[in-house]
This record gives sequence, structure tokens and C-alpha cells, in this order.
Amino acid sequence: MRHFFLFSFLIIFVIIFGKQLFLVQGDVGTASSYNPPYLPTACNGDRQDQFPPGNLFVAVNEGLWDNGAACGRRYRLRCLSGAHRPCRDGTIDVKVVDFCKKTPCPSTIVLSTDAFSAISRPHAKKINIEYTQKTLMYYEQIRVILTGEFQSPAKKLTQRVVSDKD
Repeated sequence: MRHFFLFSFLIIFVIIFGKQLFLVQGDVGTASSYNPPYLPTACNGDRQDQFPPGNLFVAVNEGLWDNGAACGRRYRLRCLSGAHRPCRDGTIDVKVVDFCKKTPCPSTIVLSTDAFSAISRPHAKKINIEYTQKTLMYYEQIRVILTGEFQSPAKKLTQRVVSDKD
């Protein structure tokens, strides 16, 4: 009888927490880093203002580049694994500013040195990552949480049309 309760508890524990341990919510790829100079970039040339705060930016491979449409996209990255356990806890948000300059590109996403060190320990050369594209809707949700203001897309469109007529 005691074994039955122990076994039942173990089954319930695995069902509840097992999914969370192995849940991947985005795409999986690889990441490496690249060193300065970062300018010029394929997205905005020599403009310094293209780089986000903290220098958390990336260059992407052909698969993500999308003929330049990737410029300005934002991704949330999380280190999954690599040689000698390189991962740091947590995620980072990065901005696409460039196309991978190496042919063939060494990874799915090539991170600035600051971005790479934010999710990986210094000894790592290449890591496995999970990445999820952040959409405008995501940033709108954050604005609503921070300010408490909600403005429907229809209201925004109406305001834009009215202001364009002025």
C-alpha cells in the first residue's frame, strides 16, 4: 500500500513538473559571437543609433535574414546547452542589426560579445539556443502592464487617419 502512494505521488510529480523541465517554446538553433568592429552593418550602415542599450544585438544567418526584412526584429534568446556547461540562467532580448558576414555562417544567430556573455560563460565558442521572435504585440502588452493604458488597434488607426488628414 505504501508503494502505491509513493508511485502515485511520483506519477503526479512527473506529469505536473516533467513538461515544464523540457518545454521549448520557440525555435532551436545555434549561437556564436563576433567581435568589433560592428560597423558598417547590413541594416543601417554606419549609424551608431541602431544599437540597442547594453549592446544586445545580433547578426542572423540566411534562414532568418529574409532578404533584409529581419532588420530591427527582436528575439528573446535562452541558452540551452553546449560543451562544458556554458549556459547562464535567464533570457536576453536582442535586436537584429546585421547579416552574418561569414560564409557559411557559423551559427543560426551570431551575437555581439556583450550579448553572448550575457547568456553564456566566457569559455564557450558555440552554444545551442532557443529563440522566439518578439512581435509588436508583445511590446504593446508590456506598455499596457507598465502604464495601465490600453489603446485598441482600431482606435490607433482612427487617430492615425485623422492626424494624416490634418
